[in-house]
Amino acid sequence: MPRLAAHDVTLAYQGRTVAEGLDVAIPDDSFTVIIGPNACGKSTLLRALGRILRPTRGAVHLDGQAIASLPARQVARRLGLLPQGPTAPDGITVAELVARGRHPHQGLFRQWSPRDEQVVAQSLAATGTTALAERYVDELSGGQRQRVWLAMCLAQETPLLLLDEPTTYLDIAHQVELLDLCAELHEHQGRTLVAVLHDLNQAARYATHLIAMRDGAVVAEGDPSAIVTAELVEQVFGLRCRVIEDPESGTPLVIPLARSQAASTSCIDHQIR
Repeated sequence: MPRLAAHDVTLAYQGRTVAEGLDVAIPDDSFTVIIGPNACGKSTLLRALGRILRPTRGAVHLDGQAIASLPARQVARRLGLLPQGPTAPDGITVAELVARGRHPHQGLFRQWSPRDEQVVAQSLAATGTTALAERYVDELSGGQRQRVWLAMCLAQETPLLLLDEPTTYLDIAHQVELLDLCAELHEHQGRTLVAVLHDLNQAARYATHLIAMRDGAVVAEGDPSAIVTAELVEQVFGLRCRVIEDPESGTPLVIPLARSQAASTSCIDHQIR
């Protein structure tokens, strides 16, 4: 069994059922990306995988055990989660926030150590936030805060890392920088990553395993090169497109049809029907 999986789960959010009878297995040692249109259930699924949302039926399993039955500290040592729009306490510095990522490793007989100090410094360096260490979090731009929260997740040193739209607030250069960092964590540190992304081309470029969702159901999953087709994109997003090979990465590249071409194609389809 994979380390993280959802079995026959029904998920509801704010009184609305989002998914029923959902089965999802996250391949070990993968960089899994969940894609789909707005309100399709992808972030809700990620919250359930991270034990933020409890299924109304079924269960999420971590290392073969129901995640809801595990002590919170034990889960926090195995799984890190960067949610959408996290908030920090007033008056906390960047270094103090990132240091909170070490709390799951503290205990009655293990207090702050040089190892903790080293991990915090490494996490700040990896996310390009070392120069911000003494600044207050509430003084930072949205993009800076996003990188600081990622640094805190890295400081947890968990083998599993869940990221809900981690590129939010970042400009294109910092989006690529952050996703490159995620790829390095997967490739060189052996971490299993699960991310929700809106950009289909970024998902296809970085993911080793892609999960496409629509209306609370998994429509397709697998290697992006095997499943990303014009037909799938239209089925999931309602977007007419061409899929070509990315000249830089060799991964699928989605090119939306020009407005006139899409209108012409739609008219022909209507006439055929």
